[in-house]
Amino acid sequence: MPSAVQDATIEEQTSSPASRPASRTLRYLTLAVTALLLLGVGWTAATLTTGRTPGETSAEAGFARDMSRHHAQAVEMAMVAYAKGQDPAIRQMGYDIALTQQAQIGQMQRWLQEWNLLPTGSRPSMEWMPDGVGVDENGLMPGMATRDEITRLHEAQGAEVDRLFIELMIKHHIGGVHMVDGLLDASDRAEVVRLAEAMKAAQQKEINELRKLQQAG
Repeated sequence: MPSAVQDATIEEQTSSPASRPASRTLRYLTLAVTALLLLGVGWTAATLTTGRTPGETSAEAGFARDMSRHHAQAVEMAMVAYAKGQDPAIRQMGYDIALTQQAQIGQMQRWLQEWNLLPTGSRPSMEWMPDGVGVDENGLMPGMATRDEITRLHEAQGAEVDRLFIELMIKHHIGGVHMVDGLLDASDRAEVVRLAEAMKAAQQKEINELRKLQQAG
């Protein structure tokens, strides 16, 4: 982790949630974008290792578009946990999820650029999934929180932030793992499979950690 990120982490762990200035969220975003750029450099070369270029209706394009949006909600929830959580373990997990998933969004958007595809497509969300699982009645992909749930998380205070974050993120990650499994069933493109497998491993680990925190509470 870059030293600037380490410094931010140390400062966060030694200050109380109530004393954190609002500007820290903006500073965190700056750190996240910096990390995204650094991490993205290492992935770009991987796109040269495969033959065909994914097209508009490919599973790879659908996954990149839909998972970017799925990740964006996770980043939003994680930033609330980082800024307002009561348990230091929740704040640290929020920090890690936001940083990691923002970097992954950048990589998936970079793929779309390299494939000469737009960030959003003309086909319905989740249509690429092999098992036909689509969006729910609110237009949300598997595991995603409703806007009312996100609003409650933003408005929560203290231990209620921790409780809601754990509940919503477990559900969110389970949905994300399901989407990853769909991609792995449909794609053999090396760099896409590699990132998808990394996502699945990280999210399964975080689900286990969140469940332990939930039980301890």
